[in-house]
Amino acid sequence: TAMWMMDHIMNNRLSQEFGQVFARIPLKAAPHIVHGDALEVDWASVLAPSECSYVLGNPPFIGAKMQSGIQRAQIRQIAALGKSGGTLDYVAAWLIKSAHYIKSSRIRVGFVCTNSITQGEQVAQLWPVLFRAGLEIAFAHRTFAWGSDARGKAHVHVVVVGLSCREHEPATKRLFSYEDVGGDPVESHHASLSPYLFDAAKLADRHLVVREASRPLSGMPRVKIGSKPVDGGYFIMSGSERLEMIRIEPDSAPLIHRYVGSKEYLNGGDRWIIVLDGVSPDRIRALPHILDRVQQVRRYRLGELPPRSKSEDEPKKASSGSRALADTPTRFHVTVVPKSAFLCVPENSSIRRAYVPMGWLSPPTIPSSLVRVVENLKRWQFGVLTSSTHMAWLRYIGGRLKSDYRYSIGLVYNPFPWPNVSEADQKRLDDLAQAVLDARAAHPDATLADLYDPNTMPADLRRAHRALDLAVDRLYRKAPFESDRERVEHLFGLYERMTAGLLASAKPKGRRRKA
Repeated sequence: TAMWMMDHIMNNRLSQEFGQVFARIPLKAAPHIVHGDALEVDWASVLAPSECSYVLGNPPFIGAKMQSGIQRAQIRQIAALGKSGGTLDYVAAWLIKSAHYIKSSRIRVGFVCTNSITQGEQVAQLWPVLFRAGLEIAFAHRTFAWGSDARGKAHVHVVVVGLSCREHEPATKRLFSYEDVGGDPVESHHASLSPYLFDAAKLADRHLVVREASRPLSGMPRVKIGSKPVDGGYFIMSGSERLEMIRIEPDSAPLIHRYVGSKEYLNGGDRWIIVLDGVSPDRIRALPHILDRVQQVRRYRLGELPPRSKSEDEPKKASSGSRALADTPTRFHVTVVPKSAFLCVPENSSIRRAYVPMGWLSPPTIPSSLVRVVENLKRWQFGVLTSSTHMAWLRYIGGRLKSDYRYSIGLVYNPFPWPNVSEADQKRLDDLAQAVLDARAAHPDATLADLYDPNTMPADLRRAHRALDLAVDRLYRKAPFESDRERVEHLFGLYERMTAGLLASAKPKGRRRKA
């Protein structure tokens, strides 16, 4: 019906253009439609590849965590990534299946996809499979907002990817980039495109992908995730609850620390957490209200209590891991208690911000698992991390949560190519980074969310960031960068050179032939 409706609309447009009525009513022709699961049906049985010109589609947008058991099994089988099936979105199966269908032919493929297949951890899982199958990117639309006329349907952020077989790929690849995800694209032409949807012509390996690194490749201080209590919320309390606890048990005060996650760090908040790691048993037993919280945590981990925020719900069956944690109810699952000032980086940040707000917090503040923690970081290093150069790497290489930026340790921080910095450079970056911090401090009543909102960002803070951006850019090259895409293309070349030895050593060695 939809195909006939569009045919009718086009016929009306044709009639208006030429002043003649063009109609195909009554209907005499009908499309050939096969109703079935596209991942189970043999496409060649529907249309022989020799008779096909284009494969077009808008596959279902279902993330790895939202897939049913059947869907995960389909991904495992089609992608052949092992038992786990990786973390591929459901759309990836259509891309891989199309690669087998069009093999060595002139068929062109075009799919509307979730933008997660061109950034984050999925790139290293999906694109090597497609490249090994002989596909190349012929054209692409970078992330844009795609709306729906259906009632209740929200806008989603998508990409369009066009593929062709390597032996028949076009000499010029078209790339459409969106300054505003809701606006019109700007077209550019390239000899080759990276799976991250930027120019790959200067790379020795145009198929290069960023793989998660377990440590910083440039020798920088390590980043870790904050504390993860797995307590059902029974160790966590509001400011008023803390005051009441201290009123009835004054000796509990040193055990209750400020607790900061992404929300509190960006927007402010009054959240606290009981920290008992290393506290002697006799001291805990002398505080009955604290001991009661410990008992609640133990029961939650055993599956006897629901989360505190859902006290009316039925408890869920505890996993074996949760039951094991119940043996040590005074301890967190992951405990991070910084001993000195630490850099706090929120895990997720709005796509609207030009910079991910980051800065220093001091003990006894406890960071939650929703922030990243860097101890022993120098101010000039903070300057590089808060620069447009690092933000460009985050936007193009890092993953997303919905459409917001997700600061991944393994993909954003650890593989990031740092510049060579002399002592004089460090001093200059120190001063410029301090200017950013001073500009923030000039607005003491504003939250970081206020300061970094594009509509309310103060002029002095914006100037401080721009001066820092310019200095960091010059550490990478003398010529200014015209865009974030130029920045990340330059960084990708550095990443290729930085990892050349690592990637070569990771490749399996073939057997030597006997003479």
